[in-house]
Amino acid sequence: MFLKKRLSVVVGVLVAGCFTVSGAAQGRQLTTEDYARAEKFMGYNVNALVYHGVARPTWMADGRFWYRDNGPDGITFMVVDPVKGTKAAAFDQKKLAAALTSVMGGKMKADAQHLVLSEIEFSEGDKTVVVGSGSRKFRCDLSGAGVCAEVIAAGAKMPESERGVLSPDKSRAAFIRNWNLWVRDVATGKETQLTTDGVKDFGYATDNAGWTMSDNAILVWSPDGKKIATFQQDQRKTGEMYLVPVTNGHPELKAWKYPLVGDADVTMIERVIINVDKAKVIRLKMPPDQHRSTICDDVSCRGGSGWDDVQWSADGSTLAFVSTSRDHKKEWMRIADVASGDVLDVMDETAEKFFESGNDKVNWKYLSKTKELLWFSERDGWGQLYMYDASTGGPKNQITHGEGNVTQVLYVDEAARKIYFLGVGKEAGRDPYFSHFYSIGFDGKNMKLLTPENADHAVTVSKDGKYFVDVYSTATQPQTAVVRDDSGKVVVEVAKQDISKLVADGWVPPVPIKVKARDGKTDLYGYMFKPTNFDASKKYPIVNSVYPGPQTGSCGGRGFAAAHRDWQSLAELGFVVVCIDGMGTPFRSKAFHEFYYGNLGDDTIPDQVAGMKELAAENPWIDIDKVGMYGHSGGGNATAAAMFHFPDFFKVGIAESGNHDQRDYEDDWAEKWNGLLVKNADGTTNYDSQANQYVAKNLKGKLLLAHGSMDNNVPMNNTLLVVDALIKANKDFDLLIIPNVAHGYGEASQYMTRRRWDYFVKNLAGNVPPHEYEMKSYAAAMAATRSGPDDADLTDF
Repeated sequence: MFLKKRLSVVVGVLVAGCFTVSGAAQGRQLTTEDYARAEKFMGYNVNALVYHGVARPTWMADGRFWYRDNGPDGITFMVVDPVKGTKAAAFDQKKLAAALTSVMGGKMKADAQHLVLSEIEFSEGDKTVVVGSGSRKFRCDLSGAGVCAEVIAAGAKMPESERGVLSPDKSRAAFIRNWNLWVRDVATGKETQLTTDGVKDFGYATDNAGWTMSDNAILVWSPDGKKIATFQQDQRKTGEMYLVPVTNGHPELKAWKYPLVGDADVTMIERVIINVDKAKVIRLKMPPDQHRSTICDDVSCRGGSGWDDVQWSADGSTLAFVSTSRDHKKEWMRIADVASGDVLDVMDETAEKFFESGNDKVNWKYLSKTKELLWFSERDGWGQLYMYDASTGGPKNQITHGEGNVTQVLYVDEAARKIYFLGVGKEAGRDPYFSHFYSIGFDGKNMKLLTPENADHAVTVSKDGKYFVDVYSTATQPQTAVVRDDSGKVVVEVAKQDISKLVADGWVPPVPIKVKARDGKTDLYGYMFKPTNFDASKKYPIVNSVYPGPQTGSCGGRGFAAAHRDWQSLAELGFVVVCIDGMGTPFRSKAFHEFYYGNLGDDTIPDQVAGMKELAAENPWIDIDKVGMYGHSGGGNATAAAMFHFPDFFKVGIAESGNHDQRDYEDDWAEKWNGLLVKNADGTTNYDSQANQYVAKNLKGKLLLAHGSMDNNVPMNNTLLVVDALIKANKDFDLLIIPNVAHGYGEASQYMTRRRWDYFVKNLAGNVPPHEYEMKSYAAAMAATRSGPDDADLTDF
């Protein structure tokens, strides 16, 4: 899908820019050593100084879980048994590494302390282990000297796009070929074509939202593996997007379907159920549906993996799904009869501005055995759970109440009629962004806090719901990992994160901050980063790293991290760096989240201004006359908006890959947050206030615009609209176009980071950066981030 003949060189284009602030005297010369000290605090350098964290614990079918323990000597794979209360090494890693090296004929030498494994499965009393990395899998007998054999499943040599979605018993794999759906018998490799009328732009199970796409099949298998729920995606009338690479010859045009805000024709889906044994397609008896989800701006909210708004009944006779209106204001809960294709409208809900079914997770559940529906709604101003009768659509009872949100339902025990969920803002006096885990009855009684510590809790529930891994921490306190039973009792102490080496290397934690919003009443939360050699007698320019939402905020998670982007590194160069989650971002009340609905040009900037002014009033070492801002994507849009709407306050801005006019971005995202496009009789629209090119003439400070030329998420035209307006307004600015990179800058990321630091050092602090400081290479940075060999080491032979 991507392009040939790419140029690997990074080219910078500077447009009409004098490189220092007009009239500003040059300050001190920063040295290579100064930048090296700053780079020391980047994630790829400091993450390796933190030991014994627990990330992505994986529960196995036998009720145990495994995780990777990163220690001073490398990686140890650990297995925890909550029933026995034990924790031990998963296997002899030296023996396993030797066996893996042998089975591949010495073409790859496995490092025992840096194995990269994504799958572990035990059998024969743990004497045999199946390990996987990438697309390759090995069965290893470790009872003796250690012998491995590669497990080659049918279809393993197929293109990745045709490896397919496995049925519940893993005996079949469904995949797309030539716009049609096929199924493969995993044991024999026999392939059967299930659909025959799929064609280009009207194919089955295809995954394309314009801004994101994959070759994965979007479908849901029935519990018995005999039926598939999917759709035929109609893009025949959808408009196209075009990109052209930088080449040394004739370029290859990249063209794909990409619906825009206000388009008369956008992508639609026709829902179908497929009887796999008979290769029979049952088309649901309903009009085509919008290509929408109850929570994200794609039908699949996990990057082409899964389809959460579609759920089978336990016996596979009915299919529940939610249809979402184009503007995300109305939801229809529907149940289809699998045999006939008849569709029953069970219930619906309309939100005044936008509907969401949770935070980063779809929270409704079809409880077919009792003919009930667990439903999520923010109708009372907070994210709550409700119970409905799935037969009549009538409400039964509200389950959760009061302030604070249910964010994610992680387990439903239908037999005990109990729900286990993550929530925020329910514990008075605590950071409202801290996530806690709760249980509650279907009847709304006996809600219980299962994670009492005043911290942010990351929870992973066992397959049977009897235990859960709880990893809790704060931005200033490292992780503690435990296993709890379903009552919240700790049954295994798993690990405590060790940051002693990190602290010895000079690391300091961020400072949690709380400031008032623009209204002078609402509390806003964030973090402040100061140089490790901070001197309260000096004055520091302040830089704000922004992401305006509305789907997320500026600061990210509240758990422990050795590095928060490049914020501490930038602070080391003589700045105070802040992030503030402004009004219009999630995890607070419904009113807070929808604060600037219909006015995306707000970008939380008035809150950022108010917060920084308050911090400066409390801390005389903040120089509020030297304010900078930067951000990527929506943060790039917000940065340019800040420079144009508040030109006397913000002196320097760096806007990376910004979606500067949502009418040139994908339809789903903006139509949810700003409403459908309305064109007035005088030629104005309800989208005018968010278009940065209309206010670019107000620029007074120093602005660097950056974009990747092959950005297939936010196409480069978004930045060029602003460039065109700035030129027409005779404004000085700087422009960096990075050839042949997409929304993330890939190998040019290090270059962009260095240019960002240089820009603030020169134009905000008035100092001189070292000439062309060379950061750690992208390859070395990625290798350090993985803390092990490349996954390709196990997949290329």
